[in-house]
Amino acid sequence: MKTVQDSLGEDAPLILIVEDEKDVVTPMEIKLAMEGYQTRSALTGKSALTEAFREPTPDLILLDIMLPDISGLDVCMRIREAPQTSQIPIIMLTAKGEEIDRVVGFEVGADDYLVKPFSIRELILRIQVALRRTMGSSDSPPRKSSFGSLNVNYDTHRVHVEGEEVLLTATEFKLLSTFIERAGRVQTRDILLDVVWGVQSYVQTRTVDSHIKQLRKKLGPAGDYFETVRGVGYLFNTQAGNKTA
Repeated sequence: MKTVQDSLGEDAPLILIVEDEKDVVTPMEIKLAMEGYQTRSALTGKSALTEAFREPTPDLILLDIMLPDISGLDVCMRIREAPQTSQIPIIMLTAKGEEIDRVVGFEVGADDYLVKPFSIRELILRIQVALRRTMGSSDSPPRKSSFGSLNVNYDTHRVHVEGEEVLLTATEFKLLSTFIERAGRVQTRDILLDVVWGVQSYVQTRTVDSHIKQLRKKLGPAGDYFETVRGVGYLFNTQAGNKTA
């Protein structure tokens, strides 16, 4: 019997579901197929890594933190370390809803964080927003930008600092691009949530702080371009990066 997923075209976005409970995976696969998404699934961290690196690589990963062999946090870090998967959007699924858990998730490279139990409608919304950031924004910034040792290529989504490539998540790249587009202008956390994340209702301002902290760390000396404007937000100051003694 032909399934809904069988009728989907090859250009339909591919989502990897990493969840150790099969009775949770199956209804998610059905709902996602009905929304026009292809799916693959993995019940363990080890199989998740296999499926993440298998061609064609997924367009988005739904990643449970509590897996029977390898922690979802470790899986996330390994995916981020590989060039071919470093920018795949990752939405973490977990029963842990404390702020510190969300912060740790963002620090290891998650783009979003969804606490169980969640509605399939909210999950679809999160997926749509994450894919919109990576699969078809027509109003993109200039093809390349350079500030001192920081070089950004918007067509290939590659970033180099002092000649060394820096692997950024899709959200981190969008955040960096937004700041470069608006260099010299202070950006509030609410503005960044609206522009980068697209939906303000479910993302907290703490998310912005966590991502900027991680972005500064990854960019090393080029992280100096980001200035904190106390009580307001952040500023990308093109005169401040790569300070010398």
